[in-house]
Amino acid sequence: MAALEMFDLTGKRALVTGSSRGIGLALAKGLSEAGAMIVLNGRDRTKLEQVASEFSGPAPAILDFDVTDPEASRAAIDRFEQEAGPIDILVNNAGMQHRAPLEDFPVDQFDRLMRTNINAAFYVGQAVARHMIARQKGRIINICSVMSALARPSIAPYTASKGAIANLTKGMAIDWAKHGINVNGIAPGYFKTELNAALVADEDFSAWLERRTPLGRWAEVEELVGAAVFLSSAASSFVTGQVIYVDGGITASV
Repeated sequence: MAALEMFDLTGKRALVTGSSRGIGLALAKGLSEAGAMIVLNGRDRTKLEQVASEFSGPAPAILDFDVTDPEASRAAIDRFEQEAGPIDILVNNAGMQHRAPLEDFPVDQFDRLMRTNINAAFYVGQAVARHMIARQKGRIINICSVMSALARPSIAPYTASKGAIANLTKGMAIDWAKHGINVNGIAPGYFKTELNAALVADEDFSAWLERRTPLGRWAEVEELVGAAVFLSSAASSFVTGQVIYVDGGITASV
């Protein structure tokens, strides 16, 4: 296989959770441009239909279900596999943030954050993996964060959830390697997304971030696509259990 052909995803189908906006949508579009058939996911079907019209290639499929509901996740995935065909690539991207001092952090928001950021990756990952195991092949990518390794004030529960998903990635990789499934993570640094809109607008924070980041700037969501294509393709056939930090050098510097 020629070097560039290893990155070709033609004929593969990729489910990207939380793909109606931000990082999820950017990854879905990037995988589509690499040849993959895309399955968009979210709870708002109208929004998913709207973003599906933005794709330049084949129209994505839409799978609207709540990733924090284990029964709904399994039912939707089982039905899709039976009616539409195999999910070859799963990107567990759905996530949320809530900022508050830890001593005042609302318990209900802690629970909601954990269900969205870590439980959902288990629910969807398990449901998809059961089909991949039967085929003895598959790729799973979990979206981690620089906060898988670091921490900053007001987001301790988010940091806990992202540390957990980095280790869940390793656990999935080791349990499922014998079934031909590669599981890896991508850990974004500070990207311009809706979740970070308030931070982007904060001139003091942006100035601090530019000083703190060796590459000296906020990242654009499209800069995550290369890592996603690599981990979805034959180019990473012997890579599993790894977390790739796409962070402008933050985790490599002091």
